[in-house]
Amino acid sequence: MLGIDPGTRKVGFALVSSENGVPAALGIEPLGTLVPRLRALAQQHAIHAIALGRGTHAQQIAELLAVLGLPIVFVDETDTTYRARALYFADNPPRGWRRLVPLGLQLPPRPIDDYAALLIARRYQKEHEGITA
Repeated sequence: MLGIDPGTRKVGFALVSSENGVPAALGIEPLGTLVPRLRALAQQHAIHAIALGRGTHAQQIAELLAVLGLPIVFVDETDTTYRARALYFADNPPRGWRRLVPLGLQLPPRPIDDYAALLIARRYQKEHEGITA
């Protein structure tokens, strides 16, 4: 399963195992290089479908991804940005003095569109394939 968090200039993606929901690849790609990057992933891994977040610019991204020839399923992306932030900090806990600042007051030091894409893929799997997120 390939999860996609659509954006205006960049897109987060997460390639997730259908067996256990573990990410095999995470990344953030500019729109101009998205299709070649995902085509390379599709050649290396068996991707069965694309779970595309039903948010800003989703339809334009779907049209762009249609050239890959994979089924595209729109997935509700409510609260994925908020949850992606929590997931990011769970994987990358603050260090030094930042660990003393409540996480609710911190911003990740980099974009987290890839974590949002991971949550979109897991949400699809949970709803359709019985995998827990």
